[in-house]
Amino acid sequence: MSAPVPVPAPATAPSPAAASAPAITPVFVRLKLSLLRNGLRQSGGRKAAYIASAVVALLFAALQLVGLVVLRRVDHAESLVVLLVAVLALGWAVMPLFFPSGDETLDPTRLVMLPLRPRPLVRALLIASLVGIGPLFTLCMLVGSVIAVAHGGAAFAVSALAVPLALLVCVALARAVATANVRLLTSRKGRDLAVLSGLLIAVGAQLVNFGAQRLGASGLEQLGPVADVVRWIPPASAIGAVHSVGEGSYGIAVAQFALSVGALVALLALWSRSLTLLMTSPDGSTLQSGEAAVRDRASTGPARLLPAGRTGTVMERGLRYVWRDPKTKAAWVTSLAIGLIVPVFNAWQGTGSVYFACFAAGMLGIMMYNQFGQDTSAFWMVAMTIADTRDAYVELRARALALLLITLPYATLVTVLTTAMLGDWPRLPEALGLSFALLGAMLATGAWTSACFPYSIPQEGYKNVAPGQTGLAWISIFGGMVAAAVLCAPVIALTIWLNVSAGGEGRTWLLLPVGTVYGAAIGLLGLRLAAPRTARRLPEILTAVSKG
Repeated sequence: MSAPVPVPAPATAPSPAAASAPAITPVFVRLKLSLLRNGLRQSGGRKAAYIASAVVALLFAALQLVGLVVLRRVDHAESLVVLLVAVLALGWAVMPLFFPSGDETLDPTRLVMLPLRPRPLVRALLIASLVGIGPLFTLCMLVGSVIAVAHGGAAFAVSALAVPLALLVCVALARAVATANVRLLTSRKGRDLAVLSGLLIAVGAQLVNFGAQRLGASGLEQLGPVADVVRWIPPASAIGAVHSVGEGSYGIAVAQFALSVGALVALLALWSRSLTLLMTSPDGSTLQSGEAAVRDRASTGPARLLPAGRTGTVMERGLRYVWRDPKTKAAWVTSLAIGLIVPVFNAWQGTGSVYFACFAAGMLGIMMYNQFGQDTSAFWMVAMTIADTRDAYVELRARALALLLITLPYATLVTVLTTAMLGDWPRLPEALGLSFALLGAMLATGAWTSACFPYSIPQEGYKNVAPGQTGLAWISIFGGMVAAAVLCAPVIALTIWLNVSAGGEGRTWLLLPVGTVYGAAIGLLGLRLAAPRTARRLPEILTAVSKG
């Protein structure tokens, strides 16, 4: 019997894993463009807002570019330029925290079910992040920055590498921060973080104003010590390398450029690691242990100190709105910040007055307006408990007391702080009296306008007024503010008379008790007058606040 003839094994086709995977970067770029295009198709208003913001941003970028080019001939221009680049990078780092819903691609958990590897995904998302108004604005700023500091052919040659390097560092920084905090940003606490954007913008605007005034008075040379440190911090170090090459300091330039390259590598590694953990670990951000839940239910905390009955219940509900409701918290944070910033920064610059402290009472008094709008459609539960004018009065009084728990000590603190910065202690009693009188008047007008001109506050989005109710909001807020100023006229007139009359300055301390009593009396009178109207208009109020 002959031996079997060996049969050659059939050639096996290459496995899909062995074949080269298709590039996903073009797919993500098209996805970014599709998200942008589909978002603009949702409504004409959104398209108009996007186009208007794009035009304003690009116009501002063009003006900044021209200004930086002109700055090329100014001494110590490099000190200002590296600081601008550092502030630009800081903006890229914090914006995803305050505006997480501005870009859908910032949430990589949407891709968790796709078979994607971290390294190609990081590369694709990095390239896709370069599409948009923000990167274009940053590119204009960086181009203007290198033109302002580059001197010589070698410096311009290095700038061809420094500009894209700095841009990539900014984008990678934003992505790394957003990915590391995506669980927080998609939770309720993360959405509440956006309320700090008003504080950030207000403080930033005042700091820029103060810095511009100081620079205009003393020149750019005073930025030197700070710039000497910032020029070694990426991505400002990349722009600093361009200036160092122009100065002939090639060793320093190499070190600065290497710092930016190292920062980019470190950010990409951190981003990749966070992305891997995010895509492979379960989401436990909304889970709460049983022990913690029992502890939260058992503890009442400061609520034990509130009055018993309806007054304490309403006060606790109002304070919980301040702490938990995103829209209410945003309004409070903004009012507290602006009420402090305006008098304090003016006093810091030496241009303020103790009377500016009344701005805090005015900003906080606005929180009394549209008291029922924050309840939205749940106001029906409040309406069911109001049977007569007495119930309406207790409801309004409790809401005013909850507001006073915050506004009264805060307005006092701002007034004392402003007076201390100005060193004008003799005027402290009259400033406090005016603040308390204004606060009482705004409580009175706020209770009245809450009953007469209620409007709904949408729970989703950034709008604070429901469509079609903008006129009501303007009438309620600005009409009430004018009425409050008119109600304060007697105290204002008394203040003027004591300051201009002979021997009156020694009696200005009387304005503190007079303003306090007047504010309390006018506030109680306003609540008394608003209560009957509130009791009669419960169905109309419910309809108005339920439209959001």
